[in-house]
Amino acid sequence: IPVQPSRFISFFLIVSLKKTDFKNGKKEPTFHTQVFVLGVQQAPEEGVIRSIIREKEAEEGRKRQYARSPAKGGKMTTRPLRFPEIDAELRRIVNANMEEVPARRRAREAFKDIQLNVDHILFKTPSDGLKVNEAYEVNSRGVEIFTKRWLPETPKAMICFCHGYGLSGIARKFALSGYGVFAMDYPGFGLSEGLHGYIPSFDTIVDDVIEHYNKVKGDPEFQNLPSFLFGQSMGGAVVLKVHLKQPNAWSGGILVAPMCKIADDMVPPWAVKQFLIGIANFLPKHKLVPQKDLAEAAFREPKKRELAAYNVIAYKHKPRLRTALEMLETTKQIEQRLEDVSLPLLILHGEADIVTDPSVSKALYEKAKSSDKTLKLYKDAFHSLLEGEPDETITQVFNDIISWLDQHCK
Repeated sequence: IPVQPSRFISFFLIVSLKKTDFKNGKKEPTFHTQVFVLGVQQAPEEGVIRSIIREKEAEEGRKRQYARSPAKGGKMTTRPLRFPEIDAELRRIVNANMEEVPARRRAREAFKDIQLNVDHILFKTPSDGLKVNEAYEVNSRGVEIFTKRWLPETPKAMICFCHGYGLSGIARKFALSGYGVFAMDYPGFGLSEGLHGYIPSFDTIVDDVIEHYNKVKGDPEFQNLPSFLFGQSMGGAVVLKVHLKQPNAWSGGILVAPMCKIADDMVPPWAVKQFLIGIANFLPKHKLVPQKDLAEAAFREPKKRELAAYNVIAYKHKPRLRTALEMLETTKQIEQRLEDVSLPLLILHGEADIVTDPSVSKALYEKAKSSDKTLKLYKDAFHSLLEGEPDETITQVFNDIISWLDQHCK
């Protein structure tokens, strides 16, 4: 990869050896990385480089979509990995390229009834009595944003939802507990416009969130209600950055496994990270960042891990270069400003989370200058507290959130 506009390129061999040790009955991988400069030669045309990368991405996409399996006669055939119950046309829609929003919107529309009927505690709750509204709004930057709200007859308060790197199904349960829930998809995620999973600037996401929720809070129907920010994972980082820009605007914040720091095991080795930083200015949108399987790392219960695939429009590829660097820089900024957090806080984190670092949630609790703050840690729980845990843990976490909200709405 050319590291600067030049007629020459350097070739590096990056060797990363993974060793897995077992400590206290748990796998603890370690990485040993070395970088070797193999030589320098005249660079091929940029189009050649990009075509090689496109070919590699296509190959990885085919590997994700198909697996080898025995067939009659001892031969090997390919078969789709997911959704054996759907027909060929629906399979074609959900396996389409989701880079741009039209394909994501088609897949969601075609698949939403199947998704709402999966065997998961979040989707078993009836929605009788709720008013649900979906809309597309063009923001001040000219980007079409997908928004949704779930409203009980008389809301106690507003919950403004900041989603994570994937999406969640918890909103309906909050609404059935008496809270008005408002959500939006960030640009490039879900049903909003933008290249799938691409974050050119984390601060721009934060500004988009502030713009939309300021508009919601200004609605005469809701302007006198308490308003709470709710963020999961990456959404926790969004919540904290929104609060730091609007320190007196919110009644409280709920952070579920917040991305205050990405766990060391999820970050590429130092040498690889430096290499990626070097090429991000030239190939910011490319999916080149090595990463573990997020569903495997985030979901403790295997059955729920399989159900994650039913969220067909969630971004499931390697992070794009600029996206990964923006998230790392954001967590660095947040770690440096924990003492500035002043709103009432409820922080919830699984002690066995290997995606976001629970030790930084503890540091947030200790350093935040909030006089009203609560930390809940869940033994043996993974990252996806509200999606990937056993039903009893999900119920406990949900009840802890509702109890805190009820106390702060009195």
